[in-house]
Amino acid sequence: MKKVISFLLIICLNFSLAAFAETVVFNPDSKIYHSLSCHHAVRCKKCIKIDKKDAMKKGGRPCKNCGG
Repeated sequence: MKKVISFLLIICLNFSLAAFAETVVFNPDSKIYHSLSCHHAVRCKKCIKIDKKDAMKKGGRPCKNCGG
């Protein structure tokens, strides 16, 4: 019984941590990140989809229009 509860707890923690991960669209040249629905992100040719934390680690700042 303890093994089942431990297993379920681990699964719940993994799902809750994944919920905090937020994907953004990051321009490595300008170092600006956008939300996926931002019109600037849609038009960006050099942008890549990465985790928001990774964009911030690369020196990224949020878009002034969408807030990242």
